[in-house]
Amino acid sequence: MRNTAGSRLILFFALLCTAGFAPAQANQNEKLDREFQSAVAAYDAGKFPEAAAQLEQLLPYAGKSFEVHELLGLVYASQSENAKAVEQLQMAVRLKPDSAAARTNLAASLVHSGKAELAEEQFRKALTLEPGDFEANHDLGEFYIQSGKIAAAIPFLEQAQKIDPSSYDNGYDLAQAYFLTGKLGESRQLVQGLVKQKNTGELHALLGQIEEKGGNFVAAANEFEVAAHMDPSEENLFNWGSEYLLHRTYDPAIEIFQQGSERYPNSPRLMIGLGMALYSHGDYEKSVKALLKAADLDPSDARAYIFLSKAYSSSPNQADDVIQRFRRYAELEPGSALAQYYYAMSLWKGKRLEDNGVDFSTVESLLLKSIALDGKLSEAHLQLGIFYADRHEYPKSLPEYRRALELNPDYADAHYRLGQYYVHAGEKDKAQVEFDTYQRLLAQHMAEVDKERAEVRQFVYSAKSSSTSK
Repeated sequence: MRNTAGSRLILFFALLCTAGFAPAQANQNEKLDREFQSAVAAYDAGKFPEAAAQLEQLLPYAGKSFEVHELLGLVYASQSENAKAVEQLQMAVRLKPDSAAARTNLAASLVHSGKAELAEEQFRKALTLEPGDFEANHDLGEFYIQSGKIAAAIPFLEQAQKIDPSSYDNGYDLAQAYFLTGKLGESRQLVQGLVKQKNTGELHALLGQIEEKGGNFVAAANEFEVAAHMDPSEENLFNWGSEYLLHRTYDPAIEIFQQGSERYPNSPRLMIGLGMALYSHGDYEKSVKALLKAADLDPSDARAYIFLSKAYSSSPNQADDVIQRFRRYAELEPGSALAQYYYAMSLWKGKRLEDNGVDFSTVESLLLKSIALDGKLSEAHLQLGIFYADRHEYPKSLPEYRRALELNPDYADAHYRLGQYYVHAGEKDKAQVEFDTYQRLLAQHMAEVDKERAEVRQFVYSAKSSSTSK
């Protein structure tokens, strides 16, 4: 908001004269003037309740004072009393409709009140009143950015940039808007110019994103490293580590995520990143430990459990701890098919090494619940088929294998299990077809690798997006 009322001390005596007060009331008017100036001073000092009380006392004497209504609106806005702020700022606009600053202040309060369309109208009216004003152009562009209308913001940010090329904030917003709309060259050029003006970590972080999106891995990693050294924030460390993780350079990724987790021990995404890097490096037991910590930091974050299930399959030495986390996740997310599936698999796989340790009825119930929640989860169908086959209920396993292959014809393990079914059924020719398909798909192991890479990318980009939206 523009602090127009607080930036000047208007003689309240003049305000009262325009409201119809006679000069004979000079003493009273001077007292009211001092009270108004005191309210301005309180506002400037951040003493908002005190300023509000003083201005509210003045309202009966200056009901048509633009300055009083505007300042009171700003005071209310500073206390997040949005409805009161809008009311006072609307009054100020009615008293002085040609004030672009007043309309901008009203627009800002309307945004905080969730009235975006009305806010946009006021921002546009402010720009109409002062088309060559830097603030009017920047404010409208910033409004569109906050509203997610990135392309709509660009013309106004560009105009503001022409008016004042030295504005760091506008330049950064414009560079980010260029980046988000795919204008990498324009974004890179603008950021490089801003770095010469003001070298900051956030500029190098943005330049890292530009280079990463442009496919320049080495340049991106270098920029993220510079950003992390200049400003070792949780976000910058995550961006740096995840760049190495995305491009399968696991040793530096592990080191960065370890350092980041030590600096920010309550960051779930740094701990997930560490767990994923350790898993991809083949350090399964360490990966499980890291992902268990991540699950404790944010028990409802689905991203922690995807790789926890993978790491646990390769290192089932912490069965009780893993089962406890998956049980908690299933209870927290009863409508999640994956949550029920993970819990089922943790119970089943984790207790196989123990004599009579598996609660088979619970495993079956959880797999059936997972399928009921999401009938397209091919993994659940395959595992349910394997579950029945292990218990020699072969007729029950066949439709599950077939459904898994309907959902994913290239599911190598499903072809192998279906081949085993045909062996038990004495249909050797059919079994051989399935085993041949399995061997062919196994040779195309890149499909599974690509899936794993996609899961890594999904985690990284979703983690970056959730941070940006906060």
